[in-house]
Amino acid sequence: MSEPDEDPKEEKRKVCKKKKNKEKRRGEKMEGEKLEQQQEEQIHESVKHSESVILRGIFKVGKKSHDVLLTQTRLTWTPIIPETPTDGVGANVRAEFPSCTFALTFFAGEVTVLQPGMLLLQDVFAVKVKRRRAAGQESGGAMLGVALFFCKRKGRKLEEDTLHLHNASAEHTHAWYNALKEQIAGISSRPRYLKVFINPSSHKKEAVHIYRESVAPLFKMADIRTDITGHLQQVDMCSFSPVGQSVHFGFSAMFGFGGRSLARAEKKRWMASSRRREYALVKTLAKLRPEECELSFLPAKKSRQNLFWNRGQDENQEQDSDLEGEGEASWTTKQGQYLSISVMSIPCLSSHAPRGLAPNTSLTSGSASLIAVENTSRSEFIKHLKRFGSSSGEFSFSFVETHAVSAVKIRPLSMSGFSKEESEEEGDSKSTPIIQPEGAAFPWNIDGELVEIANEVLIRVHPRLISLYGEEVEEAESTVSCSCI
Repeated sequence: MSEPDEDPKEEKRKVCKKKKNKEKRRGEKMEGEKLEQQQEEQIHESVKHSESVILRGIFKVGKKSHDVLLTQTRLTWTPIIPETPTDGVGANVRAEFPSCTFALTFFAGEVTVLQPGMLLLQDVFAVKVKRRRAAGQESGGAMLGVALFFCKRKGRKLEEDTLHLHNASAEHTHAWYNALKEQIAGISSRPRYLKVFINPSSHKKEAVHIYRESVAPLFKMADIRTDITGHLQQVDMCSFSPVGQSVHFGFSAMFGFGGRSLARAEKKRWMASSRRREYALVKTLAKLRPEECELSFLPAKKSRQNLFWNRGQDENQEQDSDLEGEGEASWTTKQGQYLSISVMSIPCLSSHAPRGLAPNTSLTSGSASLIAVENTSRSEFIKHLKRFGSSSGEFSFSFVETHAVSAVKIRPLSMSGFSKEESEEEGDSKSTPIIQPEGAAFPWNIDGELVEIANEVLIRVHPRLISLYGEEVEEAESTVSCSCI
């Protein structure tokens, strides 16, 4: 028996259903393509609005082709989206994630999402052209593209990474290479020269090897020239021995104006540092007064200027014998009123004194510079201070004397320290006063630290007492001028 003919109405219904499904899939495809186009335009427009596009081209990143954009500060790459399959899966995925720009690749019914990428040029330290070369071939070779070497942060550490942009066109690759080099070289914070200090004793004495194997190649790739210093520099130091107190070691000491201004600054720790120093300077100038004291010094012999010490010798013992052997007749003693007395074994460079507070000394001269400022008017003393901010002439006053010394004794003859009125004016009920009630003490500025000393102080120079890493700079150049006085 023959099967009965299908109902014409049912057949018509099926045809209409197929037509609707086909139109639906076509609509989903058009909607997906429209969404893709809008998303691609959005990412490119966002880059264009933030900064102008310098170059745009196609490279392979991995195995996929990408649309690559170069601006002044960044490199972005977006996967080139293939045609969407007609099953509507692509449109459904994009509809579910409308804020993302990605490419969809289908493998055996599975969807792979390819995300766009971005790299800041400030993180790129080198750009190189990639070529395929045979073993032993040093030049030429088939063009492969451009490699960008950059650093990325992993926790608190930086790690090296590489972005490979593949393109076989020599013209295209060189255009991108030159543009990338130009943009990276224009970054203002990127150094071209570096001074490198290597501690040869660090990391189990492997620091030099680690630098040469791991660090130096990175600087070379980045076209950064380096000046390397492993050098040990022996430096003079002074000991400050107050009668009845502990011995201090340092490079500089200031008695009088320098000590008093620091003491006033310490009383105003709640102020900002720059404002505190300015306040103390002005206040001390307003209250300027001399100290009555006895000053003795042992002139440094010329033979001591370039004295080289063997590190195995007992330097303190030899220094003591030198002082005792010189005899009392070698000491020069003066008594009078002084506004400021400074003893410095290093130049003491600062923004207020570009040539240093003691420009005639050096790190290894074997002597210290004694600068004694006798009592004079406030205006003349201010002129003396202002000269430190200029090129020279700070010591060309009749009330200023300087000497190269190997030892100095300073013995205050007055017992005032801070006067009672000054102590009450500067004092803070919540902090310990500088002057203790039991006796008078004088404020000293030793390497920027406030030290209270009531009695005589013996200052001795110990040539090449400590070793530092570096080399001595004979002359420092600076355009900074002092504007605080």
